[in-house]
Amino acid sequence: GLTLISGCNKALCASDVSKCLLQGLCQCRPSEGNCSCCKECMLCLSSLWEECCDCVGMCNPRNYNDSPATSKSTVEELYRPIPSLFRALTEGDAPINMMVVSFPVAEELSHHENLVSFLETLDSQSHNISLPSSSSVHDDGLCTVVYFDDCVSIRQCKQYCESMGGSKYRWFHNACCECIGPECLDYGSKAVKCMNCLI
Repeated sequence: GLTLISGCNKALCASDVSKCLLQGLCQCRPSEGNCSCCKECMLCLSSLWEECCDCVGMCNPRNYNDSPATSKSTVEELYRPIPSLFRALTEGDAPINMMVVSFPVAEELSHHENLVSFLETLDSQSHNISLPSSSSVHDDGLCTVVYFDDCVSIRQCKQYCESMGGSKYRWFHNACCECIGPECLDYGSKAVKCMNCLI
């Protein structure tokens, strides 16, 4: 049967793990010296490999007492932020299924604080065009971020934040997603505030 090993992050891994198991890509047992499928399994799980390899018995179960998943995150800059779109979607009543939080840019996270990985964008030129100063209407120095209520995969997190016009996304390793607005100078907040995804 397709049983997920207890201890793995089911909320995050279930659908991708099931897909890879159904395709028969993760059936070998490295612990018994058979790693014939390891590469295929890793390619199938792709960005979720680190989080989910223990669910398919490919790697040692993680020690969950080690440090909480909420204390680790991955950040990536998005190619073309759209400040006016992000502002329109975050002003006034927050859209359903998300929470909007604003705080002074001075309280933002510096580049590497609490990061496990920082995904550099392929197009390094995007850093130079990130924001013409004329479009910074908010001169009051507030950074606005959005948290989605539910746990999402890192791919969904990037997609959601791109569709909102955000400048970066922060994906916490418990699967909470934070979209960082174009007015933010740095890397948003390290607080996990996804209503249904706090652990």
